[in-house]
Amino acid sequence: MRWKRWSDQHYIKSVFRHLRAELEVDVPKANKKLPYVPTEDEIKRYYEAVWKAKNFQDMMIIKTLLYTGVRVSELINIKLTDIDFQRCQIRVNEGKGKKDRIVPFPTTFKELLAMHADSAEKKRAVYLFESSWKKKYTDRGIRKILKKYSDQAGMVQSISPHKLRHFLLTWLKKQGIDDALIQPYSGHASRKSLEVYSKLAITDAQDEYERVIPEFPI
Repeated sequence: MRWKRWSDQHYIKSVFRHLRAELEVDVPKANKKLPYVPTEDEIKRYYEAVWKAKNFQDMMIIKTLLYTGVRVSELINIKLTDIDFQRCQIRVNEGKGKKDRIVPFPTTFKELLAMHADSAEKKRAVYLFESSWKKKYTDRGIRKILKKYSDQAGMVQSISPHKLRHFLLTWLKKQGIDDALIQPYSGHASRKSLEVYSKLAITDAQDEYERVIPEFPI
């Protein structure tokens, strides 16, 4: 009896979905709550705690998240072979939606990143960030690191990888950079952005990024 009730409900929902599509009826979606974005002062205070800890690998993890805007799931899968130091770019393989993309990083970050990569290479690492057990970090492991510094900095809102990502994208927008040029960092496949972005070279986005990044708060 329960199965029949579920089956009827499923059928009715399918009928309504079909009718809405046929009649081109748009169903208004509930307003989504705006994500919390840390302020520049909060990011400075947070990074001060990271700096004081003098843990080079932790610093590199947080800087990479901040400078590239990659998702934590993308960060933990970056391999040493994905980094192009000549072009200052990182290849993100199978990011959200199983799509590959190129993410630039600032030239000012090139030296530190190269030092870290060289050290990892000597340890025969495969991934950019590996634990002392020579295994790539997990999503949970990265979040734990970030939370540690949130606690040390006395943050009201704990800093997560996604909040660092939101900060970069919001900051770039505040600098007046066009949505189409922010797209490589966001990885969002919005039709409007992609239509414009398809006409632009990755170097255009990178040039704009390099222009404003000297003003970045860390």
